[in-house]
Amino acid sequence: MNWIILIIAGLFEVGFTTSLGKAKSTTGTESLWWYGSFAVCLTASMVLLIKATQSLPLGTAYAVWTGIGAVGTVLMGIIFFKEPATLWRLVFITTLIGSIIGLKAVSAH
Repeated sequence: MNWIILIIAGLFEVGFTTSLGKAKSTTGTESLWWYGSFAVCLTASMVLLIKATQSLPLGTAYAVWTGIGAVGTVLMGIIFFKEPATLWRLVFITTLIGSIIGLKAVSAH
């Protein structure tokens, strides 16, 4: 169950980075809504990360959480912010995904 909580925490990390990006590209009330979304996602991500680390190894949980956030943020950048999807970016994202899976596979919990 804590792995599921950790994955959800990672997805909220993607949410807060995406919200921050959208807030920077908007103005007025719309920008405020995105900053609000940033705050909600940040809080949810941290609370869920704390919950997951109560039974998962801290180093593994943190690495998986940041990995999910990094991969998700890069993908959101490519899809929504028109960032380049170069061969090397995709190679390194794939490597990162393999590392996350490897950490989960060798974890004792």
